[in-house]
Parts: sequence; C-alpha cells; structure tokens
Amino acid sequence: MSESTIIVEHSERVGIIKLSRPRAYNALSGTLINELLDALRSFENDPSVGAIILTGNEKGFCAGADIKEQSELSFVNAYNQDYLKNLNDGFFAIHKPIIGVINGIALGGGCELAMMCDILYAAETATFGQPEITLGTIPGAGGTQRLIRAIGKSKAMHMILTGEMISAKEAEAAGLVAKVLPTEQVFSAALKTASKIASFSAPIVAMAKEAVNEAEELGLKNGLRFESRLYHATFGLEDHAEGFQAFLAKPKRAAQWTHK
Repeated sequence: MSESTIIVEHSERVGIIKLSRPRAYNALSGTLINELLDALRSFENDPSVGAIILTGNEKGFCAGADIKEQSELSFVNAYNQDYLKNLNDGFFAIHKPIIGVINGIALGGGCELAMMCDILYAAETATFGQPEITLGTIPGAGGTQRLIRAIGKSKAMHMILTGEMISAKEAEAAGLVAKVLPTEQVFSAALKTASKIASFSAPIVAMAKEAVNEAEELGLKNGLRFESRLYHATFGLEDHAEGFQAFLAKPKRAAQWTHK
C-alpha cells in the first residue's frame, strides 16, 4: 500500500490538512489531489469541524504540479480529462472557511492552490510565484484568473510573464496574504484564527463566505442584491435569534450557537 500524501489532524473544531510529499516538495500529483479533496469533503461533512487549515511541511507549502506526470500529458489527454479542473471544483464545493498556512515556496500550482484558500497566513520565509512561462506553458489552475483579482493586473502580469517570485512581505503589501509572521508563530496564529471562526454559527459563517466569494463574480448591483438576500435569510435562523438575545441580555452573555 502506497504511503499517504497528506496528514489529517483535528484541533477541537478545526480540521487540519498537511501536504506530505517532502521529497517532491509537495508537488500536486494525481494521488495527492485526490487525497486532498477526499479530506476536504470529509471535513465539509463533519459537523464537529467549523474551519479548515491547509498547510505544507518544513520544506515548503507546494512546488506546483507534478512535472513528471504533467510531461506525459498530451493536449488530447489534458483536454479530455479536464486536467486540474477537479481541484478547482473541489475547493468551490467547500462551504467551510479554509485558511492556508504558507511556509517556504508556493510556486505554480502551489501558488494557485494557496489562492483557492479563503485566508492566507504566510511565514516570513514564504515565496510566491507563477513560473510556468519558464516551462513553456501558462498557469492552468486559476493563476491567470485569481492572481489578477488578488493583486491587480500589472503585478499579476509581471509575475506571470516573467516567472519572478515575490516575498511574503510583498504578497502581504499586494493583498495576496492576510498576515505575515515568523515561521515558528505562523501556524499557531492561523490555528487561533481558525478556532475563532469555528466558534461562530456554522451556517452564518458559510453564508458570509459565499457572499464574499460572489463579489468576485457579480457586478456591484447584483452583488448587493445577492448579499441582501443572504442577509435577510439569516433572520430565519435560530442562531440569529440567539445572537440578538445574547447581545440584548442584561447582563450581556455569550451566544450559545446551535448551528441551525
């Protein structure tokens, strides 16, 4: 039986997935992708999990696609199997927030994988890049689409057309990363944030995530309409009533969420 390419852990209401192909710098093989998506679906269906952390190991986050596997693909094979589409589709299907914790390199498909997460925390040593141009190809798992939304056209074009990397601090300044911390602190800080998010009402968290994600797809008018419909829908939840009652109680008390 082959060795697993990921490590799955729990910390109270937080599910943790660690990429674990250290000799290949966590390159995205077909096996790793399938195991990662299975773990995400498992956490999505587990009511005891309220948020998810995705990270790598001491060697880095992810070096990108598995070049050996990719080199064996012809156009017809890649097209017919919609190569890497299952990775994008799998992340789109997850309603729970995913926090990416980036140590070391996040290159090519690794950078794209990071951008599939909802929040990114990076170690000071982290680097991000889309070097596909140096291999005679282009980003194929969302790099040309997500990077421009995250950091703007000029910076995205520069990274994609030159293959040059940016540091964690540059990524933070550009808006790609939420926080940059010392390597020894970044995971614990992300876990604290994930635990805080997981402590809130699960359906409300999911609705907030959906509303923010739709902002990238909809114009302002339609986006505001979408947000308004979700906002009104929260009024029908038990957790909405509980949140208001807890706030108005004398003395004010902590809300007891039932996730309904």
